[in-house]
Amino acid sequence: MSAMRIVVKVGSNVLTRPDGMPNVTNMSALVDQIAALHSAGHEIVLVSSGAVACGRGAIVPQRQLDAVASRQLYSSIGQIRLINLYNQLFGAYGIAVGQVLTQKENFSSRTAYLNQRACMLTMLENKVIPIVNENDTVSLTELMFTDNDELSGLIATMAGADMLVILSNVDGIYTGAPSDPESRLIEKVRPGEDPGEFVVASKSGFGRGGMGTKCGIARKVADEGVAVVIARGDRPNVLVDIIRNPGSVPHTLFEPSTEPLSNIKRWIAHSDSFAKGVIRVNAEAASILRSDRAVSLLPVGVTAIEGEWEEGDIVNVYDPEGRRIAAGRSAMSSRDAAVALGKHGHRPLIHYDFLYLE
Repeated sequence: MSAMRIVVKVGSNVLTRPDGMPNVTNMSALVDQIAALHSAGHEIVLVSSGAVACGRGAIVPQRQLDAVASRQLYSSIGQIRLINLYNQLFGAYGIAVGQVLTQKENFSSRTAYLNQRACMLTMLENKVIPIVNENDTVSLTELMFTDNDELSGLIATMAGADMLVILSNVDGIYTGAPSDPESRLIEKVRPGEDPGEFVVASKSGFGRGGMGTKCGIARKVADEGVAVVIARGDRPNVLVDIIRNPGSVPHTLFEPSTEPLSNIKRWIAHSDSFAKGVIRVNAEAASILRSDRAVSLLPVGVTAIEGEWEEGDIVNVYDPEGRRIAAGRSAMSSRDAAVALGKHGHRPLIHYDFLYLE
């Protein structure tokens, strides 16, 4: 098999014990597998949860803390413990690792996005394994990622990955609750299919997200041309088997689209949670955008703008019913867009090359 660039996301429920302490057995097994793939020539980016859980098991606060303060405290302690463990475990194989702490704001700016991407690609070029996590010590609640599933999708897009592997506490997506004996594992999701109707809305342990989030992220990333696998992280040799002998281990595979998006449209596709503003369009403009034609968004079809942004920022586009139908890189500031609103004879507000359609 030719070498691939693989983003591996591992959740808190795999990395920590029920008491909040690090699950060194699972971490060691994961490192063993990543080291094997690394030695075979694959490039690995590890998106690792577990910092908050590790910190929670290490200290009892002196007083009751709100959600933001507790995450800041626990992550500041837990991230050190987590990265030190990884450093020791990978060091046994002579593999260098680098810590990458990020936050949603780093993805909303194209400049920051490209700088972060350049850093990670340089690490991979030098055989360093990036270990990525959200910087919870400075993130505000409203600016946090839904969880590290969302972050892993962004990282897979940013890194130009061939595959994203999400390691969870279940084997994949089922046709019902995984605990229900009548449920069956959905082994393959083809482009255009959406298994979200089967997902049971629940989460467990220390993680913030659930299978619904994983399914949504997997579908979006696969539509962008990246294969996505959801599997159980504590199965012996699961990661190596997925790459070398996928038929030997249960998992759900989201097949990648055969028409992948450009790099900039991949970035825009994930922008719904960090876009700087909203553009509302009339029914005619919405219909044109939904057509198969390659069209740009012109100011004449815009009915309202909300928020403040500068030229080059990402904005969401909503139809008259309030549905997000697109997102794109604005060719005008919000001030200039307000002047051109609803008028003919102006340049596109969002050019087709920078317009992502849902």
